[in-house]
Amino acid sequence: MNTTTIIAIYFLIWWLTLFAVLPWGVRSQEETGDFTPGTDPGAPVMHRLLYKVLWTTLIASSIFGFLYFCYVRDLIPYEFLSRISGPARH
Repeated sequence: MNTTTIIAIYFLIWWLTLFAVLPWGVRSQEETGDFTPGTDPGAPVMHRLLYKVLWTTLIASSIFGFLYFCYVRDLIPYEFLSRISGPARH
């Protein structure tokens, strides 16, 4: 596997993980009772984006490390992957 492929796969895992982590700990203005005039009551009070990016990186790195380990050790055979990702056979 070349470096470009590794970076692309890691980026995809990181991006999907980010969307899973984004809702963590979000409290809306309505939940806290701290309304800012002119904003939606469902808007978050604090984004804590740096915290979420750090968690995303940690989780995505763990997932990528596990998948890369499986790839290097050939725990998931290439033939199996090509079979499940190919067109359906009738």
